[in-house]
Amino acid sequence: MDPRQQELAARIAGRRGAVRGPFRVWLHSPEMCERAESLGAFARFECSLPKRLRELTLLMAARNWDAQYSWNAHVRQAIEAGIPEAAVKAIAEKRDAVFDDDTDQVFYQFCREVLEDHFVCDDTFARALDRFGPKGLVDTIGALGNFTMLGMCLNTFQVDLQPDREPPFPDVRGHGRITPDGDGPRP
Repeated sequence: MDPRQQELAARIAGRRGAVRGPFRVWLHSPEMCERAESLGAFARFECSLPKRLRELTLLMAARNWDAQYSWNAHVRQAIEAGIPEAAVKAIAEKRDAVFDDDTDQVFYQFCREVLEDHFVCDDTFARALDRFGPKGLVDTIGALGNFTMLGMCLNTFQVDLQPDREPPFPDVRGHGRITPDGDGPRP
């Protein structure tokens, strides 16, 4: 690494414990790495959303992009932060997640519409705006965008699963989707 890459790697390791996953890729472009790390740190640690919802945005974006590394790195943190295991399992299996807390359900629905439909219906938007305000919704979109970029990076550069982890999604193996009959990755 050149001196700029070394400086960034040291900063990332200091904040995150090590240079792992996408940061190993992003360091090839120090300018991109610095900006992505800054946005990621804001989305994960500093935005206005409570920790459980920051972790939920990460899991939802990871599943949307089939980003297994990202999912495995955060699934336990999401559950420990208060996301019910049944909801986590539903998201992993691409089923509707149900939350006992109505605020969490509204948040999930808002994120789901953004990720899957690319639009948010008026009713969902109004309910989310009422609970989270404009700042909360802007932070949500920023977090979803950051975690989407993360998933795209991990999959494009085929960042491997953590060696001690099982594949989290029933329809993905390696860096491809398996066919419905389980014959392995599609060509």
